Amino acid sequence: MQDSYGRIIDYLRISITDRCNLACFYCMPENGCHFERRQLLSYERITEISAVAVHDFGFRKIRITGGEPLMRRDVVKLITMLGVLKSPGALEELAMTTNGVLLAKLAQDLRAAGLDSVNVSLDTLDERLYAAITGGGKLAGVMDGVRAAIAAGLRVKINTVVLLPEDQVATGGTAQDIDAVRTFAKSLGADHQCIARYHLDHRKQDPENAGISRPPPCVACNRLRLLSDGTLRPCLHADISVPVDFGDIAGSFCKAIDRKPAHGTVCTQKALVQIGG
Repeated sequence: MQDSYGRIIDYLRISITDRCNLACFYCMPENGCHFERRQLLSYERITEISAVAVHDFGFRKIRITGGEPLMRRDVVKLITMLGVLKSPGALEELAMTTNGVLLAKLAQDLRAAGLDSVNVSLDTLDERLYAAITGGGKLAGVMDGVRAAIAAGLRVKINTVVLLPEDQVATGGTAQDIDAVRTFAKSLGADHQCIARYHLDHRKQDPENAGISRPPPCVACNRLRLLSDGTLRPCLHADISVPVDFGDIAGSFCKAIDRKPAHGTVCTQKALVQIGG
């Protein structure tokens, strides 16, 4: 479906939880932020919404995000339910973004359920820097998760957030080793992309560095987001939300796409961990 600015909107990002087992300083607010459990969409509701997106509006790609999506119980069940939507000319790709901590034990089951690809967040190969960025995370488990995903036959892409000079206080001044992460990805046959470090409450700026792949420039944005509390967000960098009306899901999509702005501004009502990036 086209939005008001001629962009084809065919990519649905679904945040299934705002919980995370890491506390990356650029993502998680110091005091945390969580929806009440009763607010979370059930897997049946998520699948119902996704079916409308695919069959009525021509969405071709769905990505499951969080928080950390692998923390939600029975996540493989959701992948199985969404996998039914895949067919030529309908849903073409079912993907997930994860921090990789729990990936090693779930990769085979996720692939068997119908997951096509995973993006794994990995900002450094330095154990101390990784712990500083993630609030005490262990690098080895993520590395095991990446290898397990590749062994399971999933397409793997490593996401590296490019830190800013202002982040040196949080990281203890340790230099980021992006080239080492890129080399690691290549050695395993995985893709690699750099993600701009951004603040949702700062005005959205399109990346000027050609080496940074995401977020995409607003003129090329093809995304709509579904949050775990049942609201559609047409723009990451805007305080625009449309609660899903289960009596008229298609109408909710029309409202959300119609309200998608030409360019992002600022988002002050949600944290990144609640939207899923």
